[in-house]
Amino acid sequence: MDSSRRAAQFDYKFVKFGDRLLLYYRDEFGDRGEKVDVDPSLFFPNSHLRNAYIALQAWKQAIISDPLNLTGTWVGSNVCKYKGVFCAPLPSNHSLLVVASIDLNHADIAGYLPEELGLLTDLAVFHINSNRFCGTIPHRFDRLHLLFELDLSNNRFAGKFPDVVLRLRSLKYLDLRFNEFEGTVPSELFDKDLDAIFINSNRFRFDIPNNIGNSPVSVIVLANNRFGGCLPASIGNMSKTLNEIILMNNGLRSCFPKEIGLLKKLTVLDVSFNQLIGPLPNEIGGYHRLTIGETV
Repeated sequence: MDSSRRAAQFDYKFVKFGDRLLLYYRDEFGDRGEKVDVDPSLFFPNSHLRNAYIALQAWKQAIISDPLNLTGTWVGSNVCKYKGVFCAPLPSNHSLLVVASIDLNHADIAGYLPEELGLLTDLAVFHINSNRFCGTIPHRFDRLHLLFELDLSNNRFAGKFPDVVLRLRSLKYLDLRFNEFEGTVPSELFDKDLDAIFINSNRFRFDIPNNIGNSPVSVIVLANNRFGGCLPASIGNMSKTLNEIILMNNGLRSCFPKEIGLLKKLTVLDVSFNQLIGPLPNEIGGYHRLTIGETV
């Protein structure tokens, strides 16, 4: 096996460069990461925080505009002091301090998400809503096995639905709204054990799949896309958990399935600005707290 093929088998390639360690982060598609200089004199309490440093420094390089200078604090080895970065003991080993949460909401940052963010394997919360991030979601996000909340809303992400979210086994809250994602939404999304799905205000076009009723969510917002077909009867299977469903302005054309009457916990049903026809099931009239958007 030649040297280039052997190198491709590794995710990390360390090259001695003077008195520094130059790290290249690699994935199966080749060199796609940023080059991060790690000063050997820097001290890290554990390898988790060292990896977090590499990830955050790579992300800092991928940022082209930071008007609030939030990442100006991202200097040195103490990543727990970086603004927007929060550390906590690792659930499986309380003696290890790790980066558990990132919250850069409303920072107006422009840039993209580098593959090195896959090094943040202890991350439980990733919130970056209301920024100007673009591009796609890194493939290496599939290493974030503890990720519980993913909020990428109100950015400039584009391309197909980010299938990597289907491989986030701990995910409960998914928010992709107000981006430029397009194409179909994989039916597997509705088989995941999620509590909330927000994919509204993108450019998705697909028929709502029959397995939507498999989803255990309490809130699902699909508004302002382009969904064809009918509202599946399987929606009645969501009776134990569903509180809110918002389907406004999607181009739906069908009657209300009678199974909507099974959703006893429903408090919000908005199907306005569609072309649904026919009466609502009689059972809905007995719901004491239900708000229904006007159909058009």
